[in-house]
Amino acid sequence: QVQLVESGGGLVQAGGSLRLSCAASGRSFSNYNMGWFRQAPGKEREFVAAVTWAAVTYYTDSVKGRITISRDNAKNTIYLEMNSLNLEDAAVYYCAATTQLNLAWKTSVGAWRYWGQGTQVTVSS
Repeated sequence: QVQLVESGGGLVQAGGSLRLSCAASGRSFSNYNMGWFRQAPGKEREFVAAVTWAAVTYYTDSVKGRITISRDNAKNTIYLEMNSLNLEDAAVYYCAATTQLNLAWKTSVGAWRYWGQGTQVTVSS
């Protein structure tokens, strides 16, 4: 089992940057596939990015070129570096983890076993 704690959210102006972190507790972090999802008010939780245990990365189209996911296995932490933020990026960002991941379903909430509590990202115009 793994516990996930997100941090780094806050208020940023449009065009600005933020770096989110997700610290994982438990054993064998390097065996976990890790992901970021986000949920805006009144909307469903949506996939943002993922990094597999082998450090292969995936992104939803709307964030490609602006957002980078990475992992540091020595620190049991993943990161989400977000640049050129816009109003549509405002949401609660959730970290997710799972050992067995069907890549065809990586964008599905149900494909991920463990979740953090989320960190709020607010973008002002």
